Amino acid sequence: PPPAGPSRSGAPATVTGPNVSGCYDQRAGKIFKHSGGLPGVIGGTGATGVVITYERRGNVCTWRPLFDRLTGAGYRVLVYARSSAGFPEDTAVAMAKRLAREPGVERLFLVGGSIGATTAVPAATRLGAKVAGVVALSGEIDAKDAAALTAPLLQIGSEHDDYGGAGDLEAARAAAVRAPDNEVLVIPGESRHASALFGTPHAARILDRIEAFMDRHKG
Repeated sequence: PPPAGPSRSGAPATVTGPNVSGCYDQRAGKIFKHSGGLPGVIGGTGATGVVITYERRGNVCTWRPLFDRLTGAGYRVLVYARSSAGFPEDTAVAMAKRLAREPGVERLFLVGGSIGATTAVPAATRLGAKVAGVVALSGEIDAKDAAALTAPLLQIGSEHDDYGGAGDLEAARAAAVRAPDNEVLVIPGESRHASALFGTPHAARILDRIEAFMDRHKG
């Protein structure tokens, strides 16, 4: 059967049994528990893994379009529920290490939205050569973190977003002088934040850009 996901009305489909936030069940992949008994799921196959860390006060459900695109394209994708308190850098690192232990996984991409994007860059630096690249949606990346990054970087955001808007993305791009690929996609005239962009007419363009970036750098 198809993986559980949003219904035509946009609400999560009904799921039973082990699941993540009611929108990923065992049809989507392998359900697991991590710190504090919170759930996550690993879906897809392939040698390249992707860890997705969502926004503060967000949830995994709004990232389903990217999960489905990447698992369908042959990536191994991990999404996880987490506490909204504090920066998720340590948890992102832990999730990346967990995914790296899956049989056959050789390299990893870190993907984040908002605070998940901001912390994906220092997390990637901590993980070292295992990281194939970072995708940041609407993040406000610290210049020192950007300067230390040696993996490819793709930033995507809305022109008028208050956190991770055009100015923030350009500042991080200018600072990321060691990134071997350093791309920015600004959606003009838009103010939607992070995964909310997947619910706009720009979604196909954004998903295409992320997949193309990963295909180019997965090795």
